[in-house]
Amino acid sequence: MSSMSLQNPEPRSGRRLAILGAPVDLGASQPGAVMGPAALRTAGLVQSLRELGHEVEDQGDLAAPAPVAADASLPHDKARNLAAIAAWSRLLSERSHAIAQSGACPIVLGGDHSLSMGTVHGLSRHAEEAGRALSVLWLDAHADFNTPATSPSGNLHGMAAALLAGEPGLEAVFGHAARAAVRPTNLHLFGVRSVDGGERALLRARGVNVIDMRLIDEFGVGVLIRRVIEAVAAAGGLLHVSLDVDFLDPSAAPGVGTTVPGGATVREAHLVMELLHDSGLVTSLDVVELNPFLDMRGQSALLLVDLIGSLFGRRIIEHETVAGGP
Repeated sequence: MSSMSLQNPEPRSGRRLAILGAPVDLGASQPGAVMGPAALRTAGLVQSLRELGHEVEDQGDLAAPAPVAADASLPHDKARNLAAIAAWSRLLSERSHAIAQSGACPIVLGGDHSLSMGTVHGLSRHAEEAGRALSVLWLDAHADFNTPATSPSGNLHGMAAALLAGEPGLEAVFGHAARAAVRPTNLHLFGVRSVDGGERALLRARGVNVIDMRLIDEFGVGVLIRRVIEAVAAAGGLLHVSLDVDFLDPSAAPGVGTTVPGGATVREAHLVMELLHDSGLVTSLDVVELNPFLDMRGQSALLLVDLIGSLFGRRIIEHETVAGGP
């Protein structure tokens, strides 16, 4: 039993949630994230959300699509498994768009972070058709803002945010010229503590909002996540949350192939989720990089289920919130 599972909220008006598994790990070096969706279900995700009063439809896991035609102009080591990930991205774009258009909130379970290329692309189309701007909160130890020209590894999970912000070099993923699925100024990287040199220059040039662990240490997660919420509200848009397991400190969530010490504590992560829920702005979620092969007795999966519960309304006790404090 996880430390937060003793929370028993009063029944509340629910939302319609659609869960979709994306078992892909081709964007990462370490295999194992294909097992992430199954681990989250085993840890009780569907039951947890239903107990909060939500209508939950589990649409199962997507089958791996056939790779698209490879881009011969791009060296293989500059974007590893590009053809296969392009196929996954196009499939996820269609499915996430369809779920959002149906009025449900998509919850996509990964899988490595390359899957967000597809989910955010599809949700961007949905937002555009609704006349809204899409904002993205990227909870991650890494910036994921490399391109084939800057990446030291060629792993596409480290390029997902850059593609979504319209950086050139990965046009083959969707088969058209680089187009921003999210404006760089509407992209909020939160919890970052590992940035490559090429990424740093691009982030500064594009005006991406980067909230690193230094800022979190200095000002606290409550202050900083409220600033993100205010920015999203001011943009008048929809908010997609992309939760990478390595946002959390490895002592709390060891089940990830890209651990970086000094991450968010369990309580800091819950506060982020609780404040996001209170904002009423979150319209979609993906949960990525859970690698059960590297986990310890389901510790990371159980924690993620608790965090998702906080995002969708679980509380220890209800408080009336007023300006300035409880």
